[in-house]
Amino acid sequence: MEQDLIVIGGGPAGMMAALSAAEQGARVLLLEKNSRLGRKLLITGKGRCNVTNNCGRDTLLANIPRNPRFLYSAFSQFSPADTMEFFESRDAPLKTERGNRVFPVSDRAADIERALEAALRELGVQVREGRAEALLLEDGAVRGVRCEGGKELRAAAVLAACGGKSYPLTGSDGGGYALAAQAGHRIVPPVPSLIPILTEEHDPREMQGLSLKNVTLSVFRNGKPVFSELGELLFTHFGVSGPLVLSASAHMEGKKPEGSCGEGFYASMLKGRGYRLSIDWKPGLTAEQLDRRLLRDFAKYQNKDVINSLGELLPRKSIPVLLRRAGIPFETKVNSLTREQRRAFAACLKDYSLTPAGFRPIEEAIVTSGGVDVKEVNPQSMESKLAKGLYFAGELLDVDGYTGGFNLQIAFSTGWLAGRCAAWAALSEDR
Repeated sequence: MEQDLIVIGGGPAGMMAALSAAEQGARVLLLEKNSRLGRKLLITGKGRCNVTNNCGRDTLLANIPRNPRFLYSAFSQFSPADTMEFFESRDAPLKTERGNRVFPVSDRAADIERALEAALRELGVQVREGRAEALLLEDGAVRGVRCEGGKELRAAAVLAACGGKSYPLTGSDGGGYALAAQAGHRIVPPVPSLIPILTEEHDPREMQGLSLKNVTLSVFRNGKPVFSELGELLFTHFGVSGPLVLSASAHMEGKKPEGSCGEGFYASMLKGRGYRLSIDWKPGLTAEQLDRRLLRDFAKYQNKDVINSLGELLPRKSIPVLLRRAGIPFETKVNSLTREQRRAFAACLKDYSLTPAGFRPIEEAIVTSGGVDVKEVNPQSMESKLAKGLYFAGELLDVDGYTGGFNLQIAFSTGWLAGRCAAWAALSEDR
């Protein structure tokens, strides 16, 4: 055979798997359908690339909502500290920001991708453009892949790191599910995770494009809190997005498998489920402090209409929406505002409520939840329990994390472990 291992998918999991295998002395072919590697990696973190989270294993596991125990071995063998050392030793210095999120010092995802590509070249990994259409199965073992056009590539082992269904233009089109199913694996139907949220109210459309920083978003279900975090939020024509919303979405049930309800079914997934979003526009101020701040501003602009008196406190785009919510006519003179009106406005700022109606399409999700059933994968090696010589890594598996670098760490940890174990198995077979 020309190679010991074929890795399908040139994303973060696939590249790390190829590197890990090559370090063990394996001859590795990395097969990627796109003309360049790491396309999805280049758009992560708004192009900055949140490489990992600078935390320990227990914190990592606490931020994996689906099948965290499956990742115990992978995280133990390749930790965030290992990820950071990997890139910093390859001329990609890193920095740790709020929430222990790790980014390249340059704020350029391209630097992370370049470090991976340089390591692939140094270790002699062969990179080939092509699409794997089927596995080559012989006596219950995987012996290579058949590519688009019928060309067969043979190897002692195959490692699938094809991604999920989010951002299909980057190559994550769900093709890996068909390969896994060919080997007999159960596919947990993919649904969006870390996804923008549609709202029943039309207020967000009026504030479209407005980005809020240092606000608190809380999620309640039937009056009970299920999520609360400080950060950044974006109003859109359909509802809300941004880092806070993506994190919140992972805590909200109601997503159904793709295709179960027809086109556009995500738009009603949350109706009737008792969810409520609450935005605190001024989390740094108590209700009393906010009231005093309003009194100072109103004293300064006491002869103006109230709509023209709040520009120092709030973005102008938000003022009409918030006044309407509080039931205060725009033309009301500041000097005629009642204490009840002022307190109603302050209450609106501390608890601006929205009703989630559903999620955006799965193609807009940062990651997908679902994939290869981990009960059929050995967590110590990432090898299939059903087909010898078949390994999995990354988003193709039914695991996903919250925002903050956790999903890329899943990719790096599972990729490193799968590549290492696949190389050992392939090389021992050669001997």
